[in-house]
Amino acid sequence: MAQQTDFTIPSPETKSAEENFDHSQRGQWLRAAVLGANDGLVSVASLMMGVGAVKHDVRAMILTGFAGLVAGACSMAIGEYVSVSSQLDIEVSHLKRIETINKESENERLPNPMTAAAASAVAFILGALVPLLAASFIVDHKVRLGVVVAAVTVALVVFGWIGAFLGRTPIAKSCFRVLVGGWMAMTITFGLTKLVGSTTL
Repeated sequence: MAQQTDFTIPSPETKSAEENFDHSQRGQWLRAAVLGANDGLVSVASLMMGVGAVKHDVRAMILTGFAGLVAGACSMAIGEYVSVSSQLDIEVSHLKRIETINKESENERLPNPMTAAAASAVAFILGALVPLLAASFIVDHKVRLGVVVAAVTVALVVFGWIGAFLGRTPIAKSCFRVLVGGWMAMTITFGLTKLVGSTTL
């Protein structure tokens, strides 16, 4: 006797829940996390490349990267907290002026400053760890710079893909955008630092 296949048809409630999912709620912390990860990756890698343009000492590169990690994570967290707090104040004031809005459901959509700050700081640290770890175990200077660029390139593509996937945006466009931006930041920082270092030091 043939086994009967059970075809489960999604209920109208399930379809409605999927179709009506508010991606803007996810976007509140996703924006901060993606921005923090990319900023940590690009800024710390660019700092390390800049130092690497004039100094061959791996210790100088690592210390510069670590200082950039700590300072950047603190700056991103504080900046996101202040920014999202201001946004929250504006939206709360707007809700108070509109008496007909269902405040209970609307409060779920309000931005959360602490969530944004934490997501930004943690993501910045994760992004900054990529060039730091890539450079930590390479003795040869030129190889070390190449490994940092390669590791950052892969991480930029991964972060671009994650951001596009979670935000339901075009993946190729997102990856290309963050990749080109990261390459430009590292190239400009390396070139200008090498120019200044060769003329003043």
